[in-house]
Amino acid sequence: MGHLDYGAVGNCRSAALISKEGSIDWFCFPDFDSPSIFSRILDQKKGGHFAFVVDGPCEISQEYVRHTNILSTTYTSKEGVFQVVDFMPRFKIGEMNSYYLPPELYRMIRLISGKPRFRVQYRPVFNYAKDKVEHRPGKTYVKTVDRKNSRNAIYLYSNLDYDQILNEQPIELQQDAFLMVSYNQKLVKISQSRVDLEYNRTLVYWLDWTNRSKKFDRFNDVIERSMLILKLLSYQRSGAVLAALTTSIPEVIGRDRNWDYRFCWLRDASMSIKTLVTLGHKGAAKRFMEFIKGILKSKDESFQIMYGIRGERNLKEKTLPHLNGFAGSKPVRIGNAAFSQKQNDSLGYLMDMIYHYYLYFPGTLDEIEEMWEVVKGIVKTVVSQWREPDNGIWEIRGERKHFVISKVMCWVAMDRAVSIAQLLDEPGYVEKWSGIARQIREEVLEKGWKETIGSFSQAYENSDLDASLLLMEDYGFISAEDPRFVKTVHAIEQGLMHNGLLFRYRNHDGLGIPSSAFTICNFWLVKALFRIGRREEALSMFERLLTYSNHLMLFSEDLDFYTSEQLGNYPQAYSHLAIIETARLFAEEKTLSRFLRP
Repeated sequence: MGHLDYGAVGNCRSAALISKEGSIDWFCFPDFDSPSIFSRILDQKKGGHFAFVVDGPCEISQEYVRHTNILSTTYTSKEGVFQVVDFMPRFKIGEMNSYYLPPELYRMIRLISGKPRFRVQYRPVFNYAKDKVEHRPGKTYVKTVDRKNSRNAIYLYSNLDYDQILNEQPIELQQDAFLMVSYNQKLVKISQSRVDLEYNRTLVYWLDWTNRSKKFDRFNDVIERSMLILKLLSYQRSGAVLAALTTSIPEVIGRDRNWDYRFCWLRDASMSIKTLVTLGHKGAAKRFMEFIKGILKSKDESFQIMYGIRGERNLKEKTLPHLNGFAGSKPVRIGNAAFSQKQNDSLGYLMDMIYHYYLYFPGTLDEIEEMWEVVKGIVKTVVSQWREPDNGIWEIRGERKHFVISKVMCWVAMDRAVSIAQLLDEPGYVEKWSGIARQIREEVLEKGWKETIGSFSQAYENSDLDASLLLMEDYGFISAEDPRFVKTVHAIEQGLMHNGLLFRYRNHDGLGIPSSAFTICNFWLVKALFRIGRREEALSMFERLLTYSNHLMLFSEDLDFYTSEQLGNYPQAYSHLAIIETARLFAEEKTLSRFLRP
């Protein structure tokens, strides 16, 4: 499927993108948001990579080890066959339910048959390929240091000959081998047996994690892979969930809609966590709740739309002019100026997630009381801001407007707050908040509906269509039987569909008019078609959309209207949570006997 044929491996601390040919082309070290040590995805010549090269004809195939985030790449040549298994260690340790997740990546090399030959290209470049490096071979490792700052270093461990690796000389594989990149010097001997142990522990962790997930009679593999990607995008240490692993993969090749997605948007994260909660994963939800409580240092502190993965508030944006960009698309950006935007819809998704958390996993009294304070804080913010214009769900960098979906999600925030107050037997809050919810809903129905277009509009001020309006039914604002929603679905389908894929919107947004299909919007349309009774069409569209994934069933943010090639940051949490939610429309959960437990 083109440029984004990458697999992702990680351990909920960092992650690497590995090409279809087995080259690590993107790896930030030691954490998701750290500067990269391999960034060929953003500059083919000077970005740096870590690859295996077989001289002569070679057939390469790639797949995930089933039910895991471990990636296997097989090389078949006339000399023989070998397999590279990539993983980052992750498993439980001790009795305190803590996790071992060191900043290190293993490349296990398994001899399958014959005497295969290959060369290793180990070409790290520090600080987003800005700083050159120097290799310092030792007895047990190769230390690679930043020429400008020798304290900045990584370590390569292997049972192969270091000179052959660094000089990129042919290596004849005669037995299983390994390569391991570590941010820290290891204090234990890294042997083949040690590598096998790390692999088996990591394998068991992922198998156990997927085994505890709900199972379905249809599309189970699709759901599971998307679920594993959502887990991969979570940051263990804080509970934050990233929007994607990359920065500056453009929405359109050659255009400047290039953003850094290695941060935690309240909207995206809340939707991801809600999805994981409904699949039975309490731990991710509990950690995210701790993250939410952690970013509020006091009751008076306001919410931002997004944060750094440790709760950082200032995500200052800057460009990296020395990098050529993905497929020549400049500028390359790190940081994201959207952190200062006003997006009134964000708190609706967060409140919806909190409500579902209450339903599925009622906590201890102190936990419930802490979250109740968060709920009241969200309500306070919504009440003070819902009448004001904002930048909207699409982070439009132009004039603020009264976006309809922002108003709808403000209603969702109040509606779910009412439901939480009912759960907690707080009738005073129920009465007060219900009145505000009714007020918001009445205004949206009055000002958001445009008879001239036979649809709800993008904003009060215009008569443009917007795919986000498809969420109105999904969040309970309007019923699927309501003629206004049915007409809105038809209008969006007719007005935003192009060559079988959906625009977000087709009006100018300050940066021009979008020219790629936003992946999640297409799944929203599938859900909407299903809800209004066009179920066969919905299923057909869903199955077609799945064919646009890459070879590993991974999705990015956008799709090209004409080639269906994946574009935008990758892999995208937004896209994968939508896949799960949509697939579940057509699948029944498999139920086990109550005597059987995973």
